[in-house]
Amino acid sequence: MYVEMMDRVTERRGKTNTFYLSLLSGLLTLVPVMVEKILLPQSKDKYIVLLILATLGFCLCFIWRINIDSYKQINFLKFQVIYEIEPNLPFPCYKREWEILEKNPRIQYRRLSKIEKYVPLILAIPYLGLFIYSLSGLLR
Repeated sequence: MYVEMMDRVTERRGKTNTFYLSLLSGLLTLVPVMVEKILLPQSKDKYIVLLILATLGFCLCFIWRINIDSYKQINFLKFQVIYEIEPNLPFPCYKREWEILEKNPRIQYRRLSKIEKYVPLILAIPYLGLFIYSLSGLLR
């Protein structure tokens, strides 16, 4: 039952990542629409709106990164409890998985939490560029 609870946390983690990825991608798609269809090309208002979108996107990337760290901590704690429970089980599955993994030099395991923490940072790059572009447009 406890392992199932951990799986639910992992599932929520995946859904959270999907949510942020969809939201940030959708926000980026608004940029050309806002510039071409809604705002006047020569207006300073364009830069203000773009600056707001860039700031919002950058903040969402930061919050997403905090969420990833939080889920990483929750999963770590749940695994610690599972490792404490495991000696009382008929077979220590998780311990055995790690033993096999560590003994096999051909397997280069990369923890998902180490990889996924870079996604918000990478997605923050276009927002940073948009921020710089907007700010330079306002200062002209």
